[in-house]
Amino acid sequence: MSVARERVKAEAAAAPAFSLLRLSSLARCGGALIVIAGLWATVFWALA
Repeated sequence: MSVARERVKAEAAAAPAFSLLRLSSLARCGGALIVIAGLWATVFWALA
C-alpha cells in the first residue's frame, strides 16, 4: 500500500468516534438550549 493510504488509515483510527464539530449548527444550538434549560431548572429547584 502507499504511504498516503497508510497515513489516512492511521488518522482515521486516531479520530474520536463522536465529535461535536460534526453536528449541524441546528443540532449544536438545540443541544446548547437543552443544557441551558437544565441549568436553569437546577437553579430554580435549588431555590425552591
